[in-house]
Amino acid sequence: MKVKCDKEGIEKASQIINDGGIVVFPTDTVYGIGCNPYNKDAVKKIYDIKSRDISKSLPVLVHSKEIVEKIAIIDEDIKRIVDKFWPGSLTVILKLVDEKLKESLNLEDKIAVRIPNNKCTLDLLEKCKMLVGTSANLSGQPSFNDPANCSKEIEDVDVFVDGGIINSSSESTIIEVNEGKIKILREGVLSKEELSKL
Repeated sequence: MKVKCDKEGIEKASQIINDGGIVVFPTDTVYGIGCNPYNKDAVKKIYDIKSRDISKSLPVLVHSKEIVEKIAIIDEDIKRIVDKFWPGSLTVILKLVDEKLKESLNLEDKIAVRIPNNKCTLDLLEKCKMLVGTSANLSGQPSFNDPANCSKEIEDVDVFVDGGIINSSSESTIIEVNEGKIKILREGVLSKEELSKL
């Protein structure tokens, strides 16, 4: 099913997600694929659709920093960084404290989290609070900015939220912070120079 990024489409997509469905949706960087991160069966299906190695953990997208603080630890150094770059194209590796997420996402003590800067995604997240948010492409293949190309490549999803073509050059930048020092694990839209200005 394909829906628009309007009130009706978001409502329909959120119902499908809450019922254990898989969604493809636009973000501020690329098209993402996701599900309710607490639903173990839905999480497994995402691995299957992407042909992703089960050893590679899945990131989550959230609606607000308050929700992040319920599942992970944000210390003062991380708070300073996310206050500047969230919502935006920065994914941060955090210490995970939510035991249910550890089990459903097969994680140990860390989780990758982001608040995206895209109205459609944020509207969806406002309904769902949290989504698995990995790129909607086969593992190892380029990610998609164009919904037409994405829907041809990615099948077996329950709902496709069409947000039009995304004007972005890359995926999110992934960082981890240890004792105040930023380690870039993947350089994406946010450059090393922008992060070094902190």
